[in-house]
This record gives sequence, structure tokens and C-alpha cells, in this order.
Amino acid sequence: MARTKTVAQMVPGETAVISGFTDEEISVKLLEMGFLPGTAVRFNFTAPFGDPVCVSVSGLDLSLRISEASSITILN
Repeated sequence: MARTKTVAQMVPGETAVISGFTDEEISVKLLEMGFLPGTAVRFNFTAPFGDPVCVSVSGLDLSLRISEASSITILN
């Protein structure tokens, strides 16, 4: 059985599939940015002090705050 975790827990180079969100308010913003359930997300790197993080989704490289990345659940 697949284990659920968040984008914030990913390591550089890791790819996973978005399964949903834990925060309804932030999820609206993330959906508009292209973070759709069933879409692949790739973790690129973390900024030098740990926040923000850079991820790739739907052909775009995007920066997310750790709080936003923590609200995106994934299956890997």
C-alpha cells in the first residue's frame, strides 16, 4: 500500500503524484497554479535557509512556502 506524505517531505530529484490537500483555503490558490490531483510533481531544491522550495508541476518551475508545500499530499 502506498504511503501518503507531503511535498515538503520530498527530497531533491524526487517525483510523486499529487493526491490532495490538507488546507482548504490554500488549496484554491494551489489548484489555480496547476497543482491538480493526479498530476506529477518534482521536487527540485530548497532555498539556502530551507524556505521556499522549488518544484516542477505541469511544465512550470514554481516556488512554494514550506507551509504551502506541507498542505499538498502526495503518493510515491
